[in-house]
Amino acid sequence: MTVRLLCAALLFMPALCAAYRVEDDDRATIELAGPAQRIVSLAPGATAMLFAAGAGGRIVGTSAYSDEPAAAQKIERIGDAQSLDLERILALHPDVVVVWTGGTSLTEIARLQRVGLRIYHHHVTRLEQMPDSLKRLGVLTGTQSEAAAAANELAGQIASLRSQYSMLSRASVFIQVWDKPLYTVGKDEIITDVIHMCGYRSTYDDLSDVSPAVTIESVLARDPDVILALDSDPKSPQHWLLQWHAFGSMRAVRTGHLLAWSDPRLIRMGPSEVEAAATLCKALHTVNAK
Repeated sequence: MTVRLLCAALLFMPALCAAYRVEDDDRATIELAGPAQRIVSLAPGATAMLFAAGAGGRIVGTSAYSDEPAAAQKIERIGDAQSLDLERILALHPDVVVVWTGGTSLTEIARLQRVGLRIYHHHVTRLEQMPDSLKRLGVLTGTQSEAAAAANELAGQIASLRSQYSMLSRASVFIQVWDKPLYTVGKDEIITDVIHMCGYRSTYDDLSDVSPAVTIESVLARDPDVILALDSDPKSPQHWLLQWHAFGSMRAVRTGHLLAWSDPRLIRMGPSEVEAAATLCKALHTVNAK
């Protein structure tokens, strides 16, 4: 019997098999029998990062919306971040389950922990954290060489973009992610960091909540230079921006600095976020130049 199968049989006695220690993005240490060979990834970004780290072939189950790269679309689906099929996950005999801090339901994580599954947290709030996150996944899977190469390339892309855009403008951007109620993003959400990299400041980067609800009166008082309506459904941002035309005294409305944007890569925290950020930066500067 292999070490991994022996440890699977001893699922409720992990101390007997804990020989390989790994630190996740939340700086928590998990213990495995060795580099993870069978992974369930419950985060689209983590799935993409695992492929970049050279470990895509280790993923035996993943969540809805894990569609990058194309090979990820062939992996068995076991639910989404809010509702998981626990029986199917157990049937896959994973060495580790990768969850998304702030995205995967805490209730679902607790269910996974109760049955003895080891949990690895994927969590990035700034673009510069992505290369180190990628390297940690390389340690998790024993693919450190491939992960390091991919991380170094990603770090170079991020540094280049920040150098290109970060000093071009300090105009304020209101980031709208829902309309009723009106939601934006706080200082610790990665899209806020993308806006900063583009050379702008977020209207609500003083708020600590990841996705705070705000009032129209508050937005009017802060009077942003640009309104960015952001959603994965292309129709929603266009509709939201039409509603702002009722407030013609706002600087962004008066100047026509309104941008509807739909790119799921911006919220998935995978390597393609950098490419998506570059496209958004260009669009923001085009709108603000009008």
